[in-house]
Amino acid sequence: MAKTHSKRPRDPNQLAKHIIGIATGEVEEPDPKANAGQRKGGKRGGAARAKSLTPQQKSEIARAAAAARWKKS
Repeated sequence: MAKTHSKRPRDPNQLAKHIIGIATGEVEEPDPKANAGQRKGGKRGGAARAKSLTPQQKSEIARAAAAARWKKS
């Protein structure tokens, strides 16, 4: 399984420490191309799933998603 990298810290002091860590080699800078293969597979998988679902199933999924969005606000 590939390593997951967290986002850079928002706090300026923590960000400075993180940048110093990258400069000194204590922390590895995340590689933007590391997850390119996973993204490509996910895009293909999503299209295949949509193709295999019936219109009724798509409607149920959309209804559940809308309910979840409205529940937040």
